[in-house]
This record gives sequence, C-alpha cells and structure tokens, in this order.
Amino acid sequence: MSKLKLGPIEDDKPVRLTLELPAAVHRDLVAYGQAMAQTGGAPITPDKLIVPMVSRFMATDRGFAGARRQSSKQP
Repeated sequence: MSKLKLGPIEDDKPVRLTLELPAAVHRDLVAYGQAMAQTGGAPITPDKLIVPMVSRFMATDRGFAGARRQSSKQP
C-alpha cells in the first residue's frame, strides 16, 4: 500500500460544526480510515479525518499561503 498523506491524528478540543457530505465522499472517508488501520492503528472514523485532511490541504496550498502572507502584511 502506498504511503498515506495523513500521519497520526492528534486529539484536540473540538469546535462543533455540522455539515452534509455526499455519500461518495463519506464512503471514501470510511475507506481511508480503514486504510489507516492497515498501517498499524485502529480504524479512524470520518469525523476524525476531516479536520486533518482540510488542515493538510490548506498547509500545502501555495496560493492560500501567499494570500495569507499578503493579508498579514497589509496595515
């Protein structure tokens, strides 16, 4: 199996957010959580995957990083 982009998921105090996912996205999240279990851990539920996935996406998005730097430079 190829290396997954997500590493161990930290347990942090959450902020409640309610959202609807397409069924296909939910199925993929379940499958991703099961794939993480194959790397030596317990299966991860979709609700625990969404935050690290979005965080990773934003951390690696160069356009977002540039926009964030620009907005912090403005007086």
